[in-house]
Amino acid sequence: MQPVTTAHSALAAGWPQTRLSHGRALWLKASLLVSFLAASTAPSPLYALYREAWGFSALTLTVVFSSYAFALLTALLVFGSLSDHRGRREVILAALVLEFAATLLFWRADSVAWLLSARVLQGIATGIATGALSAGLLDLHRERGPLVNGVAPMVGMAAGAFGTSVLVQFGPAPTRLVFDLLMLVFALQMLAVLYLPETVERRPGAWRSLRPRIAIPQRARAVLWQVLPVNTAQWALGGFYLSLGPTLAKIVTGNDAPMVGGVLITAMVLSSAVALLAVRQWQPRRALATGAAALALGLALSLAGILLHSSAAFFIGAAVAGLGFGSAFSGSLRSLVSLAEPQERASLMAGFYVLSYLAFSVPAIAAGLSTGLIGLPATALGLGAVLTLMASAALLMMGRRVAAAE
Repeated sequence: MQPVTTAHSALAAGWPQTRLSHGRALWLKASLLVSFLAASTAPSPLYALYREAWGFSALTLTVVFSSYAFALLTALLVFGSLSDHRGRREVILAALVLEFAATLLFWRADSVAWLLSARVLQGIATGIATGALSAGLLDLHRERGPLVNGVAPMVGMAAGAFGTSVLVQFGPAPTRLVFDLLMLVFALQMLAVLYLPETVERRPGAWRSLRPRIAIPQRARAVLWQVLPVNTAQWALGGFYLSLGPTLAKIVTGNDAPMVGGVLITAMVLSSAVALLAVRQWQPRRALATGAAALALGLALSLAGILLHSSAAFFIGAAVAGLGFGSAFSGSLRSLVSLAEPQERASLMAGFYVLSYLAFSVPAIAAGLSTGLIGLPATALGLGAVLTLMASAALLMMGRRVAAAE
């Protein structure tokens, strides 16, 4: 689509007339993705502090954590197509306002209710932003857009987790300083977004677009079922590590330093970004098979680290599992997108992310419940064993399909 002109935009008089070049707009949208995802993982190193201060259970922690994923999923389904009708810039700005409000709630939080409210609002804001930013990046560059869509969120999640753990360990006001900085960043980005070039023309149907729809094209359903085992394993692993991983890392290492949990999350997420970059030219089937193998190996190493109290095996396993996540995620997405017509892709991706975020959230809640009954190490071993079997089974099934095709 062609960029909107002043004559086409109903809000033209309200926006600055100077516009960023498409190259600078690409980098600004990438920075926005980084910021939104950094904010999403920033609370992870703080959960242990909140539990100590307020005395809630591991189950409550995972419910608070997972509320973000459910809210994000709902926002994607309801608002995912809104920017096609209202324009990218307007929707991105609205998401930034909501994210600023969510960050303020985190800053103010003094109970689980405040924390839950902040997490839900943050999920809604991130879901709205994800749809508009992902589409906006594709509008600006057909080759770099998909790559930035994959790598920027991983960089953001790593920055949020590691940055917060550093501030908690070495800075003052550990439960507030990171949110002070995030509010400053979001305020500056709100100003910068006013200068973004619009990349779609406003068109009617905005209210109708809010009706949630999931429609998997017939030709994509078989592939979706084929990637589902490894996709479920990788997202369940991510949800578990981001919620209870920092606490587990402290048990394995015997070190209570906040940076321990931040390093664990960073190792997994940054290695995912590296894998996304490394396999972007591979055939989707090869990337998917490599991801399944790395995920199984990484999980096995992590389980060995828990059993033997080996910090090296535990952290190396997290990094290897992260490589598997990034590779398999790339293979899954590219396998599915190639089977959908342009007008079918939004619905297909909505269905894919419904399954992904359910895998991200439900096992984490189950792990929180199990932790209260049998303890965190035993829960991690049981969940890790199940996910390793799932990844191994997916790899075996892919090998059989290749052999049958030959």
